[in-house]
Amino acid sequence: MAERGSRVLALIPARGGSKGVPGKNIRDVAGKPLIAWSIEAARQARSIDRVVVSSDDQAILAVARAWGAEVPFVRPPVLARDETPGIDVVLHALACLPDAEWVVLLQPTSPLRSARDIDAAVEQCLATGAPACVSVTEAHTPPWWLFRLSAQGRLQSFLPDGERPQRRQDAPSLYALNGAVYVAQTDWLRRTRSFVTDETVAYVMPPERSVDIDTPLDLAMADCLLRWHSGESG
Repeated sequence: MAERGSRVLALIPARGGSKGVPGKNIRDVAGKPLIAWSIEAARQARSIDRVVVSSDDQAILAVARAWGAEVPFVRPPVLARDETPGIDVVLHALACLPDAEWVVLLQPTSPLRSARDIDAAVEQCLATGAPACVSVTEAHTPPWWLFRLSAQGRLQSFLPDGERPQRRQDAPSLYALNGAVYVAQTDWLRRTRSFVTDETVAYVMPPERSVDIDTPLDLAMADCLLRWHSGESG
């Protein structure tokens, strides 16, 4: 079980080779570089002791420094490829920073996640004794309502007809990872090499804070939502 006072590392991974949205990690989103939103949320979170950015890109590292993150190492090019597993990036950072007892992975592509979300996910581990917690949001389109198309363009249920509820109200709630917050005890993570196992608990976030930027449309949506939130708070 996590103990209050344990050394908690916030790790923000941001490689330079984005193809879907070139340069997205330092693109302007609602008046700030995209990565700045995650850095600020981590710095404002009460549960975080240290905020570190892992990147292979000097421009990203410079922006990270300017917004108050630490950049104690440069990620090796071998860990900045399209096919590099995300867990390898986390384990490399933990090898460089072995004093961390907990790691909180914050992907910069989730700029609407708040400091309160980070603290609440960490608290889930404290309250339940779980070694890991990940953020989720209720699935917008559950598998009951998904279909394949035949060669003739006819609908074919993704699930057998007998498994599909007749009414939407009868369908159970399902949840999807939203990519915003991943929390884990570091020794446990080194053993499991995954944030998601049968021991992992969930922290549920609303859809309006669960935007995960992967396309230009996602970027535009995040920009609008962040400006809207800023207007509300102002």
